[in-house]
Amino acid sequence: RGCALALAMTMFRREEEAESLIQQMILDKDPIIRYGACWTIALAYVGTSQNAAIKRLLHISVSDVQDDVRRAAVMSLGFVMCNAPDALPGVVKLLSESYNPHVRYAAAMALGIACAGTAQLDAHNLLQPLMSDGTDFVRQAAIIAMGLLYMQTAPGKTERVKAFREKLLKTISDKHEDVMTRFGAILANGIMDAGGRNSSASFFSNSGVLRPGAAIGFCLFAQMWYWFPLIHMFSLVLTPNAAIGLTEKLKIPKNFQIKSSARPSLFGYPEPMQPPKKDVEIKAATAVLSTASKAKALKEKQEKEKKDKADVDMDDKASVAEGASRAGDAVSVAGTAVSVAATPGTTVAGSLATESVAASDLGSEHMEVDEPTSAGAGAKDVTPKADEKTPASDEARDAEKKDDEKKEGEEKEEEKKPEPTEEILNNPCRVLKAQQQFISFPTEIDGQPVRYTPILRNNKRRVGFLLLTDNRPEEAEDLFLEDDKKDDPNEKEPDPPATFEWTDDA
Repeated sequence: RGCALALAMTMFRREEEAESLIQQMILDKDPIIRYGACWTIALAYVGTSQNAAIKRLLHISVSDVQDDVRRAAVMSLGFVMCNAPDALPGVVKLLSESYNPHVRYAAAMALGIACAGTAQLDAHNLLQPLMSDGTDFVRQAAIIAMGLLYMQTAPGKTERVKAFREKLLKTISDKHEDVMTRFGAILANGIMDAGGRNSSASFFSNSGVLRPGAAIGFCLFAQMWYWFPLIHMFSLVLTPNAAIGLTEKLKIPKNFQIKSSARPSLFGYPEPMQPPKKDVEIKAATAVLSTASKAKALKEKQEKEKKDKADVDMDDKASVAEGASRAGDAVSVAGTAVSVAATPGTTVAGSLATESVAASDLGSEHMEVDEPTSAGAGAKDVTPKADEKTPASDEARDAEKKDDEKKEGEEKEEEKKPEPTEEILNNPCRVLKAQQQFISFPTEIDGQPVRYTPILRNNKRRVGFLLLTDNRPEEAEDLFLEDDKKDDPNEKEPDPPATFEWTDDA
């Protein structure tokens, strides 16, 4: 298989010169050689949309008996028609509905390779049903192709990309999803954010020239079916989308600005991911049954009665003893002493005791005992009811209500405030391929003449490095310098090794 792909790469952009090798390989009995023939057609006619090459690949995709060969033939259509991505969905429409899952896989990958970064609606409509296909590797290819399709696509351009990102996150976090599908979702998520969202996958350079490295990178990336480390070859297909103004000394000025005559949300960066919100847990009041409440109240009543009875008995004993001492003092003249003793559960006997300990004194102590009804009511009040609101739950609900009102107010303010129809981009900045038609280099900004203008103002070049003319060379320049970088202790580079002299004795 490696030799077959090597033969295909040697025929890059050779077109008719590769026909003899293609014919010889395509008639071979070995399916690996026929597999290489399909990739030879793909690289020999890449970006040409030649009808003969397309017909041959379509014929192989429906006639060959080997699934690997059919898969390679359909994927090669994406290479041949990469210069006409609008026409590819119509060619592979029937193939995407094939009974063979390998053909469906290849149809999805061909759409992703040829339509990368275009956000085509036709390609989306073909990939959408494949994302819920019954075969796991078909779903993987559809998700990867969708990630390629929506590279550098802002939600302001189409809401489909927002829904797709949400599906990606859901698929990645779903532990019940197949491993291959989750792997494809992780790849698609990385592809959409490749290069810090400042790079796009493209066969062609900014000037429209076919990039050999991109074609080879896509070819090797497609071989991840056999060896997954070849996924890293995807870095060859990336091209930066940046406009960087340079002075005659190749320095980057800070005050060079570019005008974009489009809404900022149309080509802006997507919103950064937010951490999951912590839900405020509101503890609901525990429901108490009536029987449990009555039993608890009765138990508390009995305990309280026992406690009060013990206190009353102790007070009675002390008062009786005191009365007996007083009675003894009163009859000491007569020479007689009366001993009065009172124990719990006994009655006081004797005339002197009855005189000294009045019934009113004993009754006053008993009056302090709570009534049974009041004890029961007190116990009933202590028990929380199911429909009662605790202070914590009230505070949490009030906080949630305030947050909701604040968010609604902010959303209403954003809706009322109209979006500007243009914006000023500072040097350096990101300029997407679809944004280039809206880019201009004004001579005045906010009524003030600009200092820097591109040397080739009438040129169609809107991205890449732009050499600038300084209209006020006598003024001091404001440049980006290495010293301007903030010192981050976490990213501090290590010190270089100490100098030493090499000798033979060392």
